[in-house]
Amino acid sequence: MHMNRRTFLGLTTAAMASSTILPQLWAADAAAAAKSPIRVGTCVVGLQQARAAGLEGVEVGVGNAADRLEIADEQVRQRYKEQMRETGLPICSLMMGLLNSYPPASDPRATAWLEQSIEAAHDLGAHVILLAFFGKGDLLDGAEKVKASDVDVAVQRIKAAAPQAKDAGVILGLENYLNGEQNARLLDRINHASVQLYYDVFNTGTTKRHEVPADLRRLQGRIAQFHFKNGPKYLADEPAKFEPIAAAIKEIGYRGWIVLETSSPSKDAVADTRRNGEYVRRLFA
Repeated sequence: MHMNRRTFLGLTTAAMASSTILPQLWAADAAAAAKSPIRVGTCVVGLQQARAAGLEGVEVGVGNAADRLEIADEQVRQRYKEQMRETGLPICSLMMGLLNSYPPASDPRATAWLEQSIEAAHDLGAHVILLAFFGKGDLLDGAEKVKASDVDVAVQRIKAAAPQAKDAGVILGLENYLNGEQNARLLDRINHASVQLYYDVFNTGTTKRHEVPADLRRLQGRIAQFHFKNGPKYLADEPAKFEPIAAAIKEIGYRGWIVLETSSPSKDAVADTRRNGEYVRRLFA
């Protein structure tokens, strides 16, 4: 590929800026995390919009199914680094939503996808990767029983990736429909500190009718991150739902990110994200 002098100098300058500014950003992010037990991010808008909404970071997807994931592309990560530099916000986590359609239990590419995502998370300074188990990847059958064979394969592949995650300083967070007892057994089988849960309080509570506060207490110390959402409503529309959840999160001593996966009732994504973020901060004030 032909590259003229101006393009080369531009890429070189961007790389040098990232190499000096991003470590400063990550240091500032670590300092902020040490001061506040709860930080509010989002996965529904990008870095620029998140900053406009007054949030502290974003979660980004790894891309669609391919032999090499989008997030594994160095140029894609470079664009994210530039956005982090411009906004002063970190990427708090990556999400592997493609696993809902291409589950680890049946798609042999999952092993390579995990490796690529771990490498990308380390490069971007993200400390959690969401491994989604919904849709085709659901670990429950229609009778709410665990799919034993699917779990067996998923456990095997996640255990194999866990040492790489540990070396990269990354937590693999499993998000699923299992209840607290089932998830505790799942984590016991994997038995690795770099594999925890990514807990979605709506999927478990509203969708599956699990007792979320009780589950959180059962899973104390084993939750890497949270998703908060409320279907088509604002979070503040149902305080009776979220106040007990927030109380349980405080009780278990969780420190980390609450990531908004919220909708936009007003169709103004920035305004609605700001509104939901402000409510979460009031919950944990």
